[in-house]
Amino acid sequence: MAGAQLWPAPATQRKILTMTRTLLRGRILTFHREPSGSDDTDAYSYIEDGALLIEDGLIRASGGFDDIGPNAHDAELVDHRPHLLMAGFIDAHIHFPQIQTVASWGSQLLDWLNTYTFPAEAAYVDSQHAHAMARHFCTLLTDHGTTTAVAFCSSHKGSAEALFSEAADRDMRLIAGKTMMDRNAPAAILDTPQSGYDDSKALIAGWHGKGRLSYAITPRFAITSTPEQMEMAQTLAREHPECYIQTHLSENPDEIAFTSELYPNARDYIDVYETYGLLGPRTLLGHAIHLKTREIDALAETGAHPVFCPTSNLFLGSGLFDDAGLRARGVRNAIATDIGAGTSFSMLQTLNEGYKVLQLQDQTLHTLRAFHWITRGNAEVLGLEDRIGTLDAGTEADIVVLDSRSTPALALRVDAAESLAEELFALQMMGDDRAVAQTYVSGRPQKSGGQ
Repeated sequence: MAGAQLWPAPATQRKILTMTRTLLRGRILTFHREPSGSDDTDAYSYIEDGALLIEDGLIRASGGFDDIGPNAHDAELVDHRPHLLMAGFIDAHIHFPQIQTVASWGSQLLDWLNTYTFPAEAAYVDSQHAHAMARHFCTLLTDHGTTTAVAFCSSHKGSAEALFSEAADRDMRLIAGKTMMDRNAPAAILDTPQSGYDDSKALIAGWHGKGRLSYAITPRFAITSTPEQMEMAQTLAREHPECYIQTHLSENPDEIAFTSELYPNARDYIDVYETYGLLGPRTLLGHAIHLKTREIDALAETGAHPVFCPTSNLFLGSGLFDDAGLRARGVRNAIATDIGAGTSFSMLQTLNEGYKVLQLQDQTLHTLRAFHWITRGNAEVLGLEDRIGTLDAGTEADIVVLDSRSTPALALRVDAAESLAEELFALQMMGDDRAVAQTYVSGRPQKSGGQ
């Protein structure tokens, strides 16, 4: 298979490399809206012999190779046929400091946090460790086809500095924030209401809006933030309405009960966040499994977004996410890995487990909607569908190249597929990082040895 030299290149070289024009050739699939079902062909475009012209980190043209190729004779051709080119995957909830706690045996949520998560996060006070893990983290994302992530950092300001710095070097779109937590955890990972505010304020000033970076105000969850810290988070949200807000909601019955003890005047769990003005269209609420009717009303009224984390919910025995019920109320849900309680960096495997969670509730996740969800769908939740999540001309050149015959078992299944939907479903259920032949971030290939 023909192709250009692969990198990431050293940061000093990247500015020069982005000035080249690249023409990617392969099968192209991009979504225009969420498909209503397998027959909704107007919701997407599929081109058997397609091309993407990339220049300066953007897709300059997208369409058939016969149409684009003759006008791109000066571009370097990378022929990915017969692979499938799609918009890079978007992970809407992931914990950067938990990459070494994946697959740690444990009980349910609160025990797991105390046994594995909090000790692991304490190590991020060490800047060298944080920078090393940031490199691993970003590489693991792109190896699995993920080009945008919404990430929790540790409570240490330096952990966020490390992750933002690494993403900036790669020109990678990232939404992240320093975790604010001032109680119910070891002293090594606690901040204070004032230091949480000050550190977040400094990080917003230093990183938000720099290149492709955005800041998320990040109180971990109600259990680990006092009312005083919630007030500081509210102040940050008022001062910086352009920032995102991320936290957790109703993941586990014991968590909900403890929250009720800590906030006895709250009507329910979500009322804690509602009281402090933290709900809105830029709010991402991890899990949101055990919701009362009034809480769903609050989601619908404020436009806040639950985030479905299927591998994590199954691993910790947390419960089953009611996607159809929330969607029926007009609530728009994201989907995510939730590393490290989540068990895979792969958004394909996230869809695999998500399909099963919904099956257990007699809910349907058609594969076209599934692939829309991890691309344009998550981009819409983030308000970024004009920049990421599609292969439209003018959008950022974040692209995943999928090999539907990457393993013998997958190849056998796809050989019997009679439609694009069948091929996609096989990728959804059987695919992982091996199915990702290459990943492009801002037009630059990230996988060494990729095809």
